[in-house]
Amino acid sequence: MEPVEIARKAVEVASEKQATDILLLDLHGMCSFADYFVICSAETERQVRTICDEIDNALDAAGVRGRREGQTASGWVLLDYWDVIVHVFNPKQREYYQLEELWIAGKTVLRIQ
Repeated sequence: MEPVEIARKAVEVASEKQATDILLLDLHGMCSFADYFVICSAETERQVRTICDEIDNALDAAGVRGRREGQTASGWVLLDYWDVIVHVFNPKQREYYQLEELWIAGKTVLRIQ
């Protein structure tokens, strides 16, 4: 799968699992470690875990392997698919880290609120 397809699949699965405020950013030329960020929120630890598990399962079924960093209890789990980084936050951690502001120069490809 191409990176944009991986990112869109992650957005699709996150949306299906009721993630909120889903943002897909294109970081081409701005970032040396990824082409796309997917950023979304989940209200509970269980929902964070479910969203991450389902994204992992969907991409694994498509032959895409990644790594997981962070614990659901921390309020921020990162899924690393090399050119695509998926950030699943609880609302408090998302507000604290404000990745959207840090990467404000990135091109918004898609936003689902």
